[in-house]
Amino acid sequence: MAEEGYARRLCHLLMAPGLREVLQLFLLLTILGLVLYMLYYQHPPQQHLLQPSEWDVAELQLNHTSLRQDPRLYWQGAPALGRSFLHGPQLDNGQLRVQRDGIYRLHIQVTLTNCSSSVKNTVPRRATLVVGICSPAGHSISLLRLNFHLHCTVSSQRLTYLAHGDTLCTNLTLPLLPSQNLDETFFGVQWVHP
Repeated sequence: MAEEGYARRLCHLLMAPGLREVLQLFLLLTILGLVLYMLYYQHPPQQHLLQPSEWDVAELQLNHTSLRQDPRLYWQGAPALGRSFLHGPQLDNGQLRVQRDGIYRLHIQVTLTNCSSSVKNTVPRRATLVVGICSPAGHSISLLRLNFHLHCTVSSQRLTYLAHGDTLCTNLTLPLLPSQNLDETFFGVQWVHP
């Protein structure tokens, strides 16, 4: 008899309007959770990974070993060199040539060698670093023009459109010598949009 009274009270409690809605909501959320769990593990979301042909990125280090006779800076990039690499763009006699049309992010930093607060006053006021698109005809298009203004380091970045075959040249005022330290002098591009 006591069991029947207990069962009757439990049924009455379960039929109470507020508790019934809570139990229905709990049951609905449990079923929804199970459906989502099964869908996710049967068909996990595919992450879009860039294929090597979509990278078009370069991070270069300076290739300079002697006195400069030419205002151009020559770059190199390969895994064997440490933190430099090329995926897509190519080096053409130390200058970077892009292989795909699109918008690129360019970045560069150049630090002058043996430059400190005591000798930076000897840096010529007109000392500049220029990044541009060079052409065989000798006419170039300037993309970045950075003035040292008596500082030892200049750096900048920008977005710009480059076409297949464009070659980027970096020129530094002669006779200034850039530091070969990888943390101080580097140049790179990254394709960001067609």
